[in-house]
Amino acid sequence: MVSKTNPGNFFEDFRIGQEMRHATPRTITTGDVVLYTGLYGSRFAVSSSDEFARQIGFDGAPVDDLLAFHMVFGKTVPDVSLNAVANLGYAGGVFGAPVYPGDTVSTVSTVTGLKENSNGKTGVVYVNSVGRNQRGEMVLDYNRWVMVRKRDENAPAPETVLPELPKVVAPEAFQIPKGLDLSAYDYELAGSPHRWDDYAVGEKIDHIDGMTIEEAEHQIATRLYQNTAKVHFDQVAATAGRFGKRLIYGGHIISLARALSFNGLGNGVRIAAINAGAHANPAFAGNTIFAWSEVLEKFEIPGRRDMGALRLRLVAVRDQRAIDFPLRNTDGKYDPKVLLDFDYTILIPK
Repeated sequence: MVSKTNPGNFFEDFRIGQEMRHATPRTITTGDVVLYTGLYGSRFAVSSSDEFARQIGFDGAPVDDLLAFHMVFGKTVPDVSLNAVANLGYAGGVFGAPVYPGDTVSTVSTVTGLKENSNGKTGVVYVNSVGRNQRGEMVLDYNRWVMVRKRDENAPAPETVLPELPKVVAPEAFQIPKGLDLSAYDYELAGSPHRWDDYAVGEKIDHIDGMTIEEAEHQIATRLYQNTAKVHFDQVAATAGRFGKRLIYGGHIISLARALSFNGLGNGVRIAAINAGAHANPAFAGNTIFAWSEVLEKFEIPGRRDMGALRLRLVAVRDQRAIDFPLRNTDGKYDPKVLLDFDYTILIPK
């Protein structure tokens, strides 16, 4: 009898050019938005207030950009990373049409690279994933690579193909929402007085606040995004693994760090791009997360006087404050306390 269950794809199941139309389309509701706020406490005004958002040209409060990211990402897990050892990185991510409550997102991924690891037990799979709304408009186009187990260690290695990925998304590639105008931006209601001109390249910001991860919270978050990766929710499987306990979904750390970054970067109206990212070390329930940011570049937006862009490094640290801006040790390896090194670009009023 043919099995009716889905074991997920293993490394040898992937082929260059393979296209995966992922189940299940997801209609995002105001309930999702409320739950996301309860999980992370994000205070960015544009995704908190319909009236604030309308005043700067949105149709209403768009859902948090990272909530849209997680919903698009979550669709890919059963096909791409159900048998993953680790999610390794991101590149070339561009946010498109804003997502509003009531929009339905779906995702299609294409395999762009394959490389078997020297141990012969795992390999790295590169995919480009595109999320679209019900009108076919792109809401997110990004690349990621993930280490996936082999089903059969004796299966022959595929030809190595490594995609060319941009190190930084150029300002010309940003998708500025139609009608967005920050000339009437209300800094008092936004909760921060700082504009594009107030930030300097090389500046580092300790976001001060910390947030402890509770077991229930990361479980709810993982399920909210319909992320089925066993390492996040299956303790029976985790007991037999390297750490003996469930790992926190890396995207949970991204959202926590982004929410903490409000204290210092409160006028980050929108995430325009994901340039790169690395989950440096695993996180577990009980860890307390702190964050710091570094301004890597400042971009003018062609034809715009009301906004500019900041390319930022966002670093999440566990169980210690970020006042000393920990990142790498003298040997060049990530400090064991560093969980996330995330390179992204935000739009911010001038």
